[in-house]
Amino acid sequence: MYQIALKMLMGDRAKYTGLLLGIAFTAFLVTFALSYFAGFMTRGFALISENSSADVWVMDPAVNSTEMTINMSSTALGRVRSIKGVNYAVPMSVSDVTARFPNGHFQTFQMIGVDDATLAGAPGLTDGRSPDALHTPQSVIVDPGGTSGKLQTPQAKKDQWPFEGAHLDVPTRELVAGDELLVNDCRIVVAGRSQTIPRFPPRPLLYTTFSNTIRLLPSESRRLTFVLVRAQDGISSKTLAARIERQTGLRARTAADFKEDTVRWYLVNSEDVGDMAAMLILAMTVGFGVTGVMLYMFTYENLKQYAVFKAMGASPSMLLGMIFIQAGVGALFGAGMGIGMCAIVGKSVSIMLDYPFRMMWFTPIFGILGVLIVSLTAAAISARPVLKLEPGVVFSSR
Repeated sequence: MYQIALKMLMGDRAKYTGLLLGIAFTAFLVTFALSYFAGFMTRGFALISENSSADVWVMDPAVNSTEMTINMSSTALGRVRSIKGVNYAVPMSVSDVTARFPNGHFQTFQMIGVDDATLAGAPGLTDGRSPDALHTPQSVIVDPGGTSGKLQTPQAKKDQWPFEGAHLDVPTRELVAGDELLVNDCRIVVAGRSQTIPRFPPRPLLYTTFSNTIRLLPSESRRLTFVLVRAQDGISSKTLAARIERQTGLRARTAADFKEDTVRWYLVNSEDVGDMAAMLILAMTVGFGVTGVMLYMFTYENLKQYAVFKAMGASPSMLLGMIFIQAGVGALFGAGMGIGMCAIVGKSVSIMLDYPFRMMWFTPIFGILGVLIVSLTAAAISARPVLKLEPGVVFSSR
C-alpha cells in the first residue's frame, strides 16, 4: 500500500513538483535564517577569533562579552604574569573614540590598543605589509569593520584642514597610508588599512599601540580591558583559567568559553535575536501555508482512490500511513533541494555582498526538522477528509 501511495504522489507531476517547491522554499527560509544568525554571532566574537594565539582571556569579573566591557587597573597585567603556567601575557585596550576627518566629518571608531612590544592583536595590512608600522609614533591601522563608505577623506589637498571652515560636500576617496585624522585634538597618521573579520554590529576599527591609547584618551584612568594569555606547554587552558581566577579574583575564560559567553550575551541582550525569531516564525508560517494547501489539494483530489482502499478494507491507520509517507518523502526531497539552494545562494551573497552567512552543522538539521514539522502537521490536517470519508462515495455520481 505504501508503494501505491508513493506512485500516487509522483504520478501527478505538476502537483508533485509544486509540493517539492513549496517544501524546498520552507527549508530554504529556515536554513537561511539560522545561517544568518550563526553568521552574525560569528562576527559578534570576531575580536576573539582574530587573536587565536590567546588561550585565556582575562577581564573584569563583570564582563561577559566583547561587546560590553569595562576596564581594569593596570596592575592586573603584572598579577596575571606572575601566575604559574603563564607563558606570556599581553595587554589589550578596547574603547570607542570619535575621529575627525580632514574635511570636518567625524566618525566613531572602536579603538583597539595592542601590546607595544609584540603588537599581538594587530592585523596584517591589505598590501601584505606587517603591522610593524604601528611602532611609528602616532600611527594607526584603519579597518572598515564590516561597514562601507565610512573611511573617506577629501580628494583635493585644498579641502583638507581648510582654514575657512568644514568642506563637507567635496569629492572624497578611501583613506590610505599617510592620511591624517584627529582624535581628541591629537593628530594620528594612517599607517595602512586592514581587512579583518567584519564586526557585528558593523563599525570602523582603529588599531594602535597600547601606549598610544594613553595619549589619545588622557581622561581615562583605567585603560586595560583584556589580558591575553598564552599557556605554557603541558598546561590546559581551562586549568590555567581556573588558576588565574582563583589567585587574582579576575574573570578568566578560555577562548572557546569566551565565545560562548559572547553568544549568550547577544541572545539575552540583542534585539536582533527577536528579529531572527520573527524571521523563523514567518518562514514556518509561509511554509505551512504553501505545504498545507498543496497537500490538502493532493489529498482531496485523490478522495476516490482512498474511498476504494477503504471499501477494500484498508484501516484508518493504513490510510493515515499512506498520507504521512507521502508527506515524509516530499519533505525529505524538498528539504534536500532547499538546503542545497540555501548553500549556493548563501555562499554567493557572502562573497559578493559580504553578507553574514555561515552554514554550521546544526542549521541543516534544524531546517530538516522544521520542514518535517510543517509537512507532518499539514498531512494531519489534510487527512481529516479521508478519515471521515464513506466508502460509498466511490459509487456516487460525484
